[in-house]
Amino acid sequence: MIGGRVVLALGVSQLVCWGLSYYLIGGFGARMAADFGWSRGVIYGGFSTSLLVMGLASPFVGRLIDKQGGRYVMSAGSLLMAGGCAGLAMSHSLVSYYASWMLLGVAMRMTLYDAAFAVLARAAGAGARRSMSQITLLGGLASTVFWPIGEWLAAIYGWRGAVLVYAAIALMTVPLHLAMPHDSDASGPPPPPLPPAAPMLTGRAATRAAILYVVSTMLAQFLNAGMSSHMIAILAGMGVAEAASVWISTLRGVGQSSSRLTELVFGGSLTATTLNIVASAMLVLAFVAAFFSAQLALAAIGFAFVYGAGNGLMTITRGTLPLALFDHRTYGAFVGRLLAPGFLVAATAPTVYATVIDRWGEAAALGMSLAMAAATLAAAAAMPQIKQATD
Repeated sequence: MIGGRVVLALGVSQLVCWGLSYYLIGGFGARMAADFGWSRGVIYGGFSTSLLVMGLASPFVGRLIDKQGGRYVMSAGSLLMAGGCAGLAMSHSLVSYYASWMLLGVAMRMTLYDAAFAVLARAAGAGARRSMSQITLLGGLASTVFWPIGEWLAAIYGWRGAVLVYAAIALMTVPLHLAMPHDSDASGPPPPPLPPAAPMLTGRAATRAAILYVVSTMLAQFLNAGMSSHMIAILAGMGVAEAASVWISTLRGVGQSSSRLTELVFGGSLTATTLNIVASAMLVLAFVAAFFSAQLALAAIGFAFVYGAGNGLMTITRGTLPLALFDHRTYGAFVGRLLAPGFLVAATAPTVYATVIDRWGEAAALGMSLAMAAATLAAAAAMPQIKQATD
């Protein structure tokens, strides 16, 4: 049983940790480039490096949470996040800049959704779906809250001062993670697993489902990394006023939390595979709308909001699909391995998007995004067929 205090603490920590780390480059990237005098590819390459480190660290962190629980793992991640933000604020060379992003990469894997989902799966097994949805409600607002806060802080203190404030805020998340129960007694047996809600896949069916899960999450993570880094720039490049681009982009967070709230209230009857199809279809719709953002303000708003809604549901299914398809008793380690390719591919997204935008423009970046969203939908649509064939 997962208490409300734990869910609230995890939800707040997700709001703060996502805003401080994953969405940092989207708010300060342009200012960093102007300050350092480096190209867009070099600046966003730092974020790419952090995602690469997330992928490399993913299996280890998953096993660590399975063994030790999340209380101390996530608390240590908060300390590393503070160190990474402080390092960025004080960076004046390429080596220190990239080293700080590498530190943030480890911190993100230890504190963001995938770590929190593993904690919840450890506590409630297949019954963790509702709690997973609940913690994403606040986490989905991270860009909505921290992009404007970052703009405000940077206007007063500059981007370095703003990121130093971020480091102080990261330290404040340590008590949130320490509020989790003591589930990390390595000397005793793990808590008894709850029975699965449905038969798990085995053999070739499990392998095929795992491949589709990897493809679906890999493409979704690539798009998420690209949009987190460049959504504001893409809207501005498509003809939306720069100031309006910032505020329209914050609707992504509103869309994420709105869709998650809708799923929490009304989505109980939907299977994880069906919800994954709905989420993937929303991504396709969002990128179609984006092509008309220069002519219609409503299309720009729809792009940000619907993309956020689809991405918000994809985040939930990334955690709940393994509960529906595979054995939850080794959730942390198993899902850690499945997610690693997604982190590695997503690591290229900020730089790939920067290169595509610089060479061919924002419309080309949107075309690439639409193709990947369509492939995500195809993988999602194939997944329930495997499940049905084994029922």
